[in-house]
Amino acid sequence: MAGVAGGRLAAAVSEAGAFGMIGFGSGTAEQLLAETSVAAASGKPFGVGLLAWTLPMQEQLVDAAIESGAALISVSYGDYEKYVDRIRAAGILTATQVGRPEDVKTAVDAGIDVIVARGGEGGGHGRDTVATLPLLQQVLDATDKPVLAAGGIANRRGLAAVLAAGAAGAWVGSAFLACDEGANSDAGKTAIVDAGAGDTIYTTVLDVGRRIPWPSEFGGRALRNAYTDAWHGKEDEIRNDPPAMEEHAVWAGQAVGLVTKRQPAADVVNELRRAEELLRTAAG
Repeated sequence: MAGVAGGRLAAAVSEAGAFGMIGFGSGTAEQLLAETSVAAASGKPFGVGLLAWTLPMQEQLVDAAIESGAALISVSYGDYEKYVDRIRAAGILTATQVGRPEDVKTAVDAGIDVIVARGGEGGGHGRDTVATLPLLQQVLDATDKPVLAAGGIANRRGLAAVLAAGAAGAWVGSAFLACDEGANSDAGKTAIVDAGAGDTIYTTVLDVGRRIPWPSEFGGRALRNAYTDAWHGKEDEIRNDPPAMEEHAVWAGQAVGLVTKRQPAADVVNELRRAEELLRTAAG
């Protein structure tokens, strides 16, 4: 959600009664604080998500996130363990995303407060090893810490399903990709609305093509485009001299097929809130 979930979207989500997150991939501490100030102006709690593999090159982002007043800081994808104590010492909750059962022990040993079980159908970067539902069941069996489910959840039915399984909540991204408050382009939002569940691909070629040095173990799920059609699976062939990429990468999960219109973030939150109705019905 980096480049989409800025301060405006985080504020709108939190104001609607959920917990808004700012996704921050790279940039300056000043840029991060500018986004967090927008979220903080709502007076509601918000969080910040950082990429662990980038932090050795920009450790000032950890300090900026702590300074921002965020209630939770998520650090995922790379060696995040060394940042956990610093964040928790500031009285801030920590989270990390796990994509396979064996990642849970690392998170628990590091002192992470909230574990996000992110299945392979999720949008953006992560692992494609296990789908959300089987991963969630294994993570819940492996820890007593609060677990959030991520990947493939975009409406009340998906949220009700993971809550019934024992998750403390859902970590939702793709459902907000066409929201008015998102920082992505109009063209990107239109592409999301027009896409179906089968229009995504898990690949590393979009990073190779843009010379972005993501760790090789993490690919990303995005909308298929001419570049992925031409070069997916040929990363080694183009790594040293990638062809120009004319299309923008539009990161999205398989839940994109449930996003059928542009709307305010509050409408997405209100739809998710209706999971309570389904749970009440199921409970008789």
